[in-house]
Amino acid sequence: MEIRKAAVAGAGALGTMYGWQIGTALGWDALRIITDPARAARYRAEGVLANGEACPFVYFDGTEQEEPADLVIFAVKFGGLEKAMEEAAPLIDGHTVLLSVMNGVTSEDLLAQRFGGDNVLLCTAQGMDATRRGNDTRFSHTGNLWFGPRQAGQEAIAAAAADFMDRAGIAYELAEDMPLRLWRKLMMNVGINQTTAVYETGYGGVKHPGEAQDVMVAAMRETKDVANAMGIALTEEDISYWLGLTQQFADEGMPSMRQDLLAGRKTELALFAGTIRELGRAHGVATPVNDLLYRLIRKMEEAQP
Repeated sequence: MEIRKAAVAGAGALGTMYGWQIGTALGWDALRIITDPARAARYRAEGVLANGEACPFVYFDGTEQEEPADLVIFAVKFGGLEKAMEEAAPLIDGHTVLLSVMNGVTSEDLLAQRFGGDNVLLCTAQGMDATRRGNDTRFSHTGNLWFGPRQAGQEAIAAAAADFMDRAGIAYELAEDMPLRLWRKLMMNVGINQTTAVYETGYGGVKHPGEAQDVMVAAMRETKDVANAMGIALTEEDISYWLGLTQQFADEGMPSMRQDLLAGRKTELALFAGTIRELGRAHGVATPVNDLLYRLIRKMEEAQP
């Protein structure tokens, strides 16, 4: 198969970044941004920007019928996945390849439950520093995607997705060890997202030795311990990798949880500390740092207007 028409569910930081890459490389008509009618109207009126540049996105809001897409990328927050699946359903049929760049380790299972698992690949996004301010998404590093088969027999659709990424100019790595890589990404999010949220800082606050960086590393180490208890081979080298990658990020940049709290939005705490605490209890692994981060961030959410 060949992927020609793509759609992105969500126009947040990652949705805008990937939409911009696809549209500038392959033409804006090769892409649809999936959203609801109210948001589509607002985006059309106010515009959506990537690094200050207008993105002439074509929106699919369910008010007009279109042919199914060859590829749908889900780039929403976890709490918005159910709604995004409903909005995307008219563009998905038995041939549509589905990728999730969402955080956590559960979104692919939910997509498979809704649409069937034959065309759902495992995927995670890493190394990007996209930050959304109003309708403008700023980024200096687009990072890359890791994706690969979720089950046997998906080699052809994985190859088609790789061909599409080549043409769209999206950096990627086609991988066979995706369960391990999903946990690597979760470990990073558990550390950097939650620590910058609690210390109310950007990347600059955790790039250098000090209390915040120590907490970040401790939260990641607990994730490693939980993963190891489940047979996932995370290592200290994985922690060192993320520490090194963080050095490349702009000091003023902010991960998603910090952005959410500043904007008064509900965070993905349940996917980060929530996941580690629950699995830690199930496998007999103590998670005191994530327990503390969970309580502190929950209080920050409750204090929002």
